Amino acid sequence: MPILPDIFAEMHRLIDAARENSLRLRAIGGLAICVKSGNFQKFFTREYRDLDFVVAESDRKQLETFFQKMGYVSNRQFNLLNGSKRQIYQDPNSELHVDIFVGNFEMCHKLPMNGRLDIDPVTVPLAELLLSKAQIVQLNRKDALDIAALLLYNETGNTDDGKVNLDYIAKLCGQDWGLYKTTSISLKQVEEVVRDETLNLTESERGLILRRVSEILQTFETMPKSLAWQMRDKVGTRLRWYEEVEEVAR
Repeated sequence: MPILPDIFAEMHRLIDAARENSLRLRAIGGLAICVKSGNFQKFFTREYRDLDFVVAESDRKQLETFFQKMGYVSNRQFNLLNGSKRQIYQDPNSELHVDIFVGNFEMCHKLPMNGRLDIDPVTVPLAELLLSKAQIVQLNRKDALDIAALLLYNETGNTDDGKVNLDYIAKLCGQDWGLYKTTSISLKQVEEVVRDETLNLTESERGLILRRVSEILQTFETMPKSLAWQMRDKVGTRLRWYEEVEEVAR
């Protein structure tokens, strides 16, 4: 079986090379959360087999040339059909896949990224990192622990300056009822996971995570809500409020 490269080193190699080519490539997902979450292994040991990135829409046309230069092979069929929104590349010498979202992160819900990729030189902002996990409709334990780790090691606040920006989360969720609903459900699941006494947390750490979850949920209570949000709230969960995500053939 091909040996995976050091995935952290490879992530930084690609981001640094992209910067040299005026390409704004930012990490998202579990690996990005690990980068932002201090003693991540305190929670559980994870194996990363993929790299997930977001790129600005204006940089899309540079992707294929860049990744060929970096030694990757394009998933031709997928990229031909979906390249304006998402592209996939593979390292021919290993099982490493690179999944790139263009302009927006779109899975169960859409997270707009244009104009947000200059905030951090390595990853998408902390607010989007949290929402990229919280927007998962069928949240599993691994994803819940990702959110817990992010909230343990990063403060909440009202700016993007090294904080999970509650104002920006409120802006997105106050416009999109579906994103608000799924995020609320996910955060409740995080609370359940964090209260598990077998989890390797001190009482102080557990309390800190729960307090930050509570701050986000309280933000939802007080955030301005658009007229469309209020109308959709009346319908509630009687209609599906999320996109169904199909597994991508690698």
